[in-house]
Order: sequence, then C-alpha cells, then structure tokens
Amino acid sequence: MTPLVVGIGASAGGLVALETFFTHALVNSGLAYVVVQHLDPTKKALLPELLQRVTTLTVLSAHQNQVIKPDHVYVIPPDRDLTVQGGKLHLAQSTEVGGLRLPVNVLFYSLAQEFEHKAIGVVLSGMGSDGALGLQAIKRGGGFTLVQRPESAQFDSMPQSALNLKCVDVVDLCEELPHKITDFAKGIRTSAETLVDAPETDTAPLTEVLGLLRKRTRHDFALYKKSTLYRRIERRVAVHGLDGMALYASFLQNNPGEVDLLFKELLIGVTSFFRDPLVWEFLEQSVLPALLNQLPDGHKFRVWCAGCSTGEEAYTLAMLLSEALSRLPASRSIELQIFASDLSPDAIEFARRGKYPLSISGQISTTRLERFFTLRDGVYVVNQSIRDKVLFAQHNLVLDPPFTRLDLLICRNLLIYFDSQLQQRLFPLFHYSLRPWGTMLLGSSETVGNMEHLFELLESKLRFYKRRNSSQSSGVDLLLNAFPPILNSSRERPVSTTHTNNQPAGQSLQAAADHVLLQVYSPAAVVVNADSDIVYISGRTGKYLEPAAGKANWNFHAMVRDGLRAPLFNALRKAAGQTEPVEMRGLQVELDNPDSLIVDVTVQMLTEPVALHGMFMVVFRDAGLLQQRPSLVDTATGADQANFLDELRRQQEENQRLREENRASQEELQSSNEELQSTNEELQSTNEELTTSKEEMQSMNEELQTINSELQAKLDDLALAQSDMQNLLNSTEIAILFLDRQLNVRRYTERAAKIISLRESDVGRPLSDLSNILNYPELNADAEETLRTLAFSEKQISGRDGRRFSVRIMPYRRLDDVIDGVVITLVSLGVNT
Repeated sequence: MTPLVVGIGASAGGLVALETFFTHALVNSGLAYVVVQHLDPTKKALLPELLQRVTTLTVLSAHQNQVIKPDHVYVIPPDRDLTVQGGKLHLAQSTEVGGLRLPVNVLFYSLAQEFEHKAIGVVLSGMGSDGALGLQAIKRGGGFTLVQRPESAQFDSMPQSALNLKCVDVVDLCEELPHKITDFAKGIRTSAETLVDAPETDTAPLTEVLGLLRKRTRHDFALYKKSTLYRRIERRVAVHGLDGMALYASFLQNNPGEVDLLFKELLIGVTSFFRDPLVWEFLEQSVLPALLNQLPDGHKFRVWCAGCSTGEEAYTLAMLLSEALSRLPASRSIELQIFASDLSPDAIEFARRGKYPLSISGQISTTRLERFFTLRDGVYVVNQSIRDKVLFAQHNLVLDPPFTRLDLLICRNLLIYFDSQLQQRLFPLFHYSLRPWGTMLLGSSETVGNMEHLFELLESKLRFYKRRNSSQSSGVDLLLNAFPPILNSSRERPVSTTHTNNQPAGQSLQAAADHVLLQVYSPAAVVVNADSDIVYISGRTGKYLEPAAGKANWNFHAMVRDGLRAPLFNALRKAAGQTEPVEMRGLQVELDNPDSLIVDVTVQMLTEPVALHGMFMVVFRDAGLLQQRPSLVDTATGADQANFLDELRRQQEENQRLREENRASQEELQSSNEELQSTNEELQSTNEELTTSKEEMQSMNEELQTINSELQAKLDDLALAQSDMQNLLNSTEIAILFLDRQLNVRRYTERAAKIISLRESDVGRPLSDLSNILNYPELNADAEETLRTLAFSEKQISGRDGRRFSVRIMPYRRLDDVIDGVVITLVSLGVNT
C-alpha cells in the first residue's frame, strides 16, 4: 500500500528551511517525503547528504521507477522533473515553460492527480512563483496545503505567491509544519472509515452541518452530491484532528469562523486557462464560426460562463472570441458581452483583478500572452481590452435569475457536484436562457440526461449541445415545473363568488372583475418609489422592462430596456418637481428582432392615496413598430405640425452644436491619448528590459545561493577533516614538519616544536632560518637533495640535550601525484649511553 506522500518545494534559501523541517519531522509517522529544489543542472547535488545529517529518516536521491516507502525522503536529481504515479517515482528530462523551469509545480500536479484529497504540498523559502499553481491544484482536489511563514523565510517570493492565490490551509514556521502534517495524516486515517460509512448509517451530523452552513451563509448545499460533501468535510475534520463528523458539527457551533472556511472549501473550483485543449480547439474552429456567420450586423453576442471560479475560463473565452471577431470581414460589426458568475465572492474578487502568476505561461501560447497580457510586478495582468469584455458577478445558479438572450452558455465541471435532481432542474433554466440558435457546453463528465427534448447533441465526446425549439421544449410550464414556488402558502387563492367572512359576494365579484380588467385591458404601468425601485407592476411590461443581469435587482433604471433609459431618467426628475404629468411620445424601444417598438410614456408623481405619496406612476402605451407607424409629421394637423417642426429644428440645432463640441473634445482626447500611448510604449519597453534583467539576475542568484550552500557544506566537511588530521598527528607523539617546494614551513606537530624552534608565526618561514637542538647542519641541504632526487633520506642524529633521533626526509606527494614539498619526521631513540 502506497504511503501518504508529502511534496516539498523550495528554491533559494531552501537548504536552511529544509534542514529545520526535517530536524523536526517525526520518525515512524508512515509518511514519505519528496523534495524538489531548484538545483544547478551542471553540478553534482549534495542535498541528500546534507539532509541525512539532520534526520534519522532515510534520505535517498530519486531514481526512475523507485518504489515509495514510508519514513523515506526522496530528493530530486539535477536537471530532471520528478512525478509520482502508481506508488513509484518517475523522472523525465527537465522542461522549460515560458523560459522558466517549474519542477515544483510538476510534482504537485502529479500528487493532486494521484492522491486527490489525500495529497499534501508544502512550499518553503524560494524566489519566483514555482509551486503556487501546484498548490492550487492540490487545494482544488481537496488536499492539504502548507507554506512557510513568509517573514521567517530567507526569500519569501514562493510562499507569498501561493498565499496570493488563496490556496493555503496552514501558514507556519518550518519547525511547526511537520506536526501539522502528522496531525492531518492521522485525521485522514482515523476518519476515513466513519465518514465513508456515514451516508448509509447516521445522516444527522451532516444535516446539522448543512443547517449551520445555511443559517450563516444563506446557501443550501442539501442538493449537492453526498460523496462530495463528505469528502470536503472529511478534510476539515482531519485538519482539526477530530474523531468524526458529530464532533465537527459541535465544533462548528462554537466556531463561526470555521463555518466560513467550510463554505469556501465546498466552493473550490478546478479551472485553468485553455483547460482540455481539444474542447477549445473545437469551439474555435467549428462552433464559433458557425454561430457568428448566421448573426446579423450589429448583433450583441452574449455569453454566460457559469461557475467561472477565478476567471481563467472566462478570459479564455474572451481571447478566443476576440480572435474570432477580428477574423470577420471589416464590413461586419458584432459586439461581444461575456457574463461570468460564481457563488464564491473570493473567486469573483480574484477574477476581477485579472492578475495571474508567471506559471500560466505553461497554459497560454507566447503569442496570446503578448497580445492579451502585460507583465507587471512579477505577474501577468489581463489587458483592459479583454477585461472590459467580461462582467463578473456573484451569482447563485439555483436561486438568482439567470442571464438571458444568450448565444453561448458554458457550464463546465459544475454539475458534477450536484445530485441528479438538481441537475434536471437546471437544464430547463439553461434552455430558457439561450436564444433559439444558442449553444451549450458542459464538462467532459456531464450530460443532459433525460432532457434530450431540450438540447440536440452537437459533439458527444466534447459535450457540445444546441438548443431545440420544438413544442415540447417551450412554454412557461416547463420552467415552473422545474422550479416550483418555494413557499406554496404565499400563492394567491382563486376568486370565489361565495361569501367570505362579512364580504358580500357581489363586492367580491366586482373586485375580481376590476382586477382582471386592470391586468388584461389597461395599459402596462409600474409604480416606483423615490429610490426608483419598482413596488407594483400592472399589465404586461415585458416589452419595456427586463430583469437586469446578475443578482436580482428591482431598480427601475436597471430593468428598463435600451432606448427608454435616458428619457425616463430625465422624465422622473422632471415629474418630481411638478404636479402635471410628463408626456413623452415616439420613444423607440430596441427589441430582440430587427424592428423597434414605438412607445408613448406618461410619468406622474402621486400625492394620494397616502400610501403612494411621493411615488411615481409610469404608464406605457404601444404606438406600433417603427416601419409600420406613419410619420408623426404626416398625421399632425395645423399648429401641431408647426410646433412639431419647430421643436424638431431646435433639437437638430442643439444636436449639431453638441456634435461639434463632442468632435473637438474627441480631437483633444485623441491627441492626448497618442502622447500617452507613446510614453506608455517607451515605459513598456523599458519595463520589459528591466524585467528580463531581473529574471536573469533572479535565476543567477538562485544558482549562486545553491552553490554557496554546497560550498559551505564542503567547508564544514573540510574543517572537520582538518581537525581529525590535527588530532591524529598530535596523538602519535611523532615530530613531523611539512615543508613546501621552497622549503618553507607549511605545518608542524606539537612534538616538532620542541625539537625545532617553531611557533604559529613561523609558518611560511624558510627551514634554514630556524634553530634546532640537533647536531645536523646538513638538514637543509639534505631536504633540498630529497626534493631534487625524490629519494628518501634517513639518518641518526644526536641532539645537544644528549638524546638521539632518527631523522627521515621524504617527498610530499599530493593525491594527484604531484610533488609539492618534503616531510621531515623526527623519532626519539632515547638518551646516549
């Protein structure tokens, strides 16, 4: 059985962090560790040896098809990518993504795919953003993500990049992270069986947890798949080291902040730029050309990306559609509008910023990066030309009104988290939202089920569907049956002709008849309050009002159709200051078809009854379609026609004056814009040069940091070896003197200092300058002869203190077989007798 694997990524300054981490890593935890550090590909790595000095775990250099064992540490070799698959390690030649090596992301992606909610990723000190997207992948799969506290890291760029993506569970010191991981692993093992069996046994704890979520967040997860809910909740149970969901439910009651964290946990979305390339290729080459070619000039192409998460999919759509529109003939003009919605406010906020890490260069081509993104402050920023095409909104797919009149609807990998009942209720909603020719795209594991009468399959493998327009797939009843009223008790009862309480049947019948007359035969009208919010609707107002996109909004100005918004805004302001009604005739309303509706509108402020005091009545009257209605000048008579022509002439003169002023302003703005654009291009060029230099320096600095760490380790080993040698020489009690090729003192033992006058300051002095107690004036000459002939010299020499010595002179030979001086040993033979 494969043990739980902990992936650890580090870069510059990572050696200290890794040593601290493994110093505190527990033995016999059953965990395996895989370490990826940015290493110099041209030099041998010493990281396994360095880590082995600080831990009792077995540290090995990773090799191909190596079986992963618990309580082992596997270190990536230089110039390789390391992945985990089938319980084994796999090595591949290192690849560059956009000029950058991202081996930490490669490892984390493989862990997310291999272990899903049991994957564990750790990011330590380092420069750049490697590991951030990998942690995001682990987080989305339900795994456990940790980073070193940035202020404690020697280089905080890698931990901070992960924190910026908001995909981190634990931020702590290196010495604390191993304990957090051990607690999580223990929780995974102890809670797995109880939580897996819970759906079949006791659902009360889950019901309690969902109730707490609904009470605090006002979002109901009851129709989510139970397996998904249990897996996500299991992760939070393991993080806190609790023994089951019942204890976790109690924990939630006392910790409201944990409810917010669980809510975010349940909303994790898996997304990336151009995810599933074949889908986007088919969309670009087949679907979009077919859609755009059948649309009339001036059409507003509307797209809804439901469950957009952090915006990658919405911006992918914007890029493809921008390219598709640029390929249309110059004579054709089609406007683009993309709605992107998600339930998570954090995800929407991130998407609106449009800032993504450098690692997205592995998902987007270089051409598109240069066209649609700007490199700024170490991140890729979506250009304004693309950002303006996407409207992001927090939106509840189940409860909030849908976006309508859509040409394309994309809802990928969201329905898989809903149970079948909720899925079948959403498809009529999608059908209602699409235009007759609209196309829908689902995820690779999603289908329309038994709703084939609503959608026609375009491409089965890639899940493209086209809206059907048969009699079985239309009508309000289909939508109402899919989404029945939530509160049945609030529905109005039918009119009765019998006595109710003390009300005569005649009066009840009269009220019912008046109600029908008002609703069916009177003009369409609305009552709005002082804040322009609609408080009452009479008649059919669908031709003049439509629900605003996004969260439900009853503001009159937000709902009024194009062509009426500006005139009605002015009319309401004018009506607020007078008692007479404000009449407007001949207003044009833009409909979905090529025709325009002509409407006469009356606006009047209400003073009575008291309940309506200060409110406004807006009445709409149809005057026919634009091409069907006779000219107003032709139907007017006498003075009316003259007044109309005068007013028309005055309006034309006013329009001409405004047009000239507008043209002058545009010329000034154009001139200023050109100057600013020129300045911006210069700054952009300078910024690109600085960014290139910064990346080169950053890469060089990381390599130097790694080399410095290795050299420091070598120095430590060398100092230790030198100490060992010094102790060895002193322990032999043999007088030894080391001389270089010029017969200068290089090193000596303590015993030699008692025979030849030596002290530390004499290192580097010639042998001939030193005095000794030997009766050996030929010592210097014999040393020179040995150095010249490489022949050993051994003599017995008497000392002036009465002792005799065996003096041996031999060449000093280095490991590379080079003569680099002589060695003189002096052994005492005792006192002369």
